[in-house]
Amino acid sequence: MKKLLAGLLGFCLTAFLGVPAFANVTINDVSKDYWANKEIVDVVSNDIMGLDSEHNFSPEKNVSRICFVKSLLKLLSNENLNVSIKNSFSDVSASDANYDDILRSQQLGLVYGYPDGTFKASKLMSRAETQSVISHITKDKVSDTSALTSFSDYKSIPCWAKQVYAKTLDYGIYVNYPNENELRPNDLLTRAEAAVLLSRLKAKLDLVKNEYKGEAVEHLKVKRNAPNNEVLVLQKSNVIKEGNVLEIAFTEKFKSEERAAGDAVYFVNEEPIYTEEGTLIIPANSKFNGTVLGVEKEKKFNKNARVYVQITEIVTPDGHKAAVNAKPFYKNYELKEGPWMTAGKLLLYTAGGAAIGTGAGVGFAFIPSPANIGTGVAIGTPVGAAVGLVTGLVTPGLKYHAKSGEEIYVILLDDASVAKQAL
Repeated sequence: MKKLLAGLLGFCLTAFLGVPAFANVTINDVSKDYWANKEIVDVVSNDIMGLDSEHNFSPEKNVSRICFVKSLLKLLSNENLNVSIKNSFSDVSASDANYDDILRSQQLGLVYGYPDGTFKASKLMSRAETQSVISHITKDKVSDTSALTSFSDYKSIPCWAKQVYAKTLDYGIYVNYPNENELRPNDLLTRAEAAVLLSRLKAKLDLVKNEYKGEAVEHLKVKRNAPNNEVLVLQKSNVIKEGNVLEIAFTEKFKSEERAAGDAVYFVNEEPIYTEEGTLIIPANSKFNGTVLGVEKEKKFNKNARVYVQITEIVTPDGHKAAVNAKPFYKNYELKEGPWMTAGKLLLYTAGGAAIGTGAGVGFAFIPSPANIGTGVAIGTPVGAAVGLVTGLVTPGLKYHAKSGEEIYVILLDDASVAKQAL
């Protein structure tokens, strides 16, 4: 039996960690129509679980405690956590390959040891034990255990696991395959089932208690051409890296002719800002406080007004403040009316000139000969339109106006650390 467990443990370490994972990885023994294909590809692509040297996943093999611990540490971005506790397990020594990971688990309180002072790294995990770990690290919630009666084998759930299962069912982090009406809590966990649980937990990291989450890099997707999209997710704050672009909106009307350097200007994000991975970075209705750095008035030859602003602070709804350095994500960091507004102005001048030219042509043609009105129109309209266009091109450009709620993009010129919100 010991040889069997040792062999299984060796496989787990290779399959969980042995082959680097890539987004387009080939998994030889998992077909596209395999029931857990999506989740297996997810955890392998994100280096949470791995393949063996033959690029096999072995989905039906069982999972040991240490294998699950190592994957959980990766999922929670704690695989490099500095160990600051002493070893208290009688069956774990400093020479063990998994020594640091076992202590990391103990330090974080992920998977505990046994009352007799052992860890039992190679012991296989049951489905119920795995659900217990997931329940333990996710946010507290009292769930109605009567929901368990919808499963035909609910009576087989151990008493200690009833609230565990009720909570993880509420959170949607459980497995009920192959029979959706069965939980099979006392069966040993397979690698395919572990992949499903880990993938679902990964998609709901916001449900994990902060003390179990380490540093992770996640991504914003506000604007495609943003120079950067990385966010450093920490236990107590989120660091939005320099080069990220955010979308915010004016809180009141803005008119360039009424503003000057030094004036305060305020914005708000009307929608919450999440990473692609699902972490809340900036809550809805956070205030972006800024200052007008300068205003260039509109000038002749159709040069529009320019407004320069700088965002210096974010204030979240719960009162947390974050210093930022952000400017409009436009050429030269300036706000001005866009080409469509300029084209509209020129169109109006052209149309107005055409109307005046038409009237003048009609008048000049009508006086000597009413029969020549058509000729007057034919001559006056294009001449008037040309004069109107030229006039539009040489007159001063447009002032910059923005409505309350009008959105702009701003780019971070430095990293910005935003405190996490209390839930």
